[in-house]
Amino acid sequence: MRIDDTKERIINVAAKIFSKFGFQKTTVDEIARAAHKAKGSVYYYFKSKEELFQGVVEKEFHTLRNELIKAISNGINAKEKLMNYIIVRMKTIGDLANFYQALKSDYINYLDFIEKIREKYDNEEVMLIKTILIEGVNNDEFEIDDVEFTAPAILTALKGLERPFFLNNKYNKLENRLGELVKILIRGIEKR
Repeated sequence: MRIDDTKERIINVAAKIFSKFGFQKTTVDEIARAAHKAKGSVYYYFKSKEELFQGVVEKEFHTLRNELIKAISNGINAKEKLMNYIIVRMKTIGDLANFYQALKSDYINYLDFIEKIREKYDNEEVMLIKTILIEGVNNDEFEIDDVEFTAPAILTALKGLERPFFLNNKYNKLENRLGELVKILIRGIEKR
């Protein structure tokens, strides 16, 4: 097995175990056993459990980013791009258990890299939203006075929805409500 394959396998196995037991209750021993690797092999690729969790969260972040870019590119206009972005964002975050845990969890705040990932993630999301809004303004779809203010405001609103959506896996029950909320948001910025 190639080095990259082994590291990838460890990350994939760790993702499943972290999502099942959480960061604090997961041990490197459990990850090594589940990956059919010696504990030393895990430490060869990752200096600590924290570094391994960081690898898992960053992989999930890249998955989310790729899904969002794909969703945006599938839109034919800015309205559709924003709608796709919001719906795919909420669904994908729910599917990425470790990434969501890192975003919301207070008990792993002490890990320096978590704050850096949150900040990087927020900045990238604001840029994606801003790009959609600017396109909408330029194409006379949206009427927005200050895109620099509106993009982070939209992100803040979406973050406020995360807990009710993902607490007790209620996404499927709330998916229709999300669609309605997206329509209301778009009507609010639509050019009349």
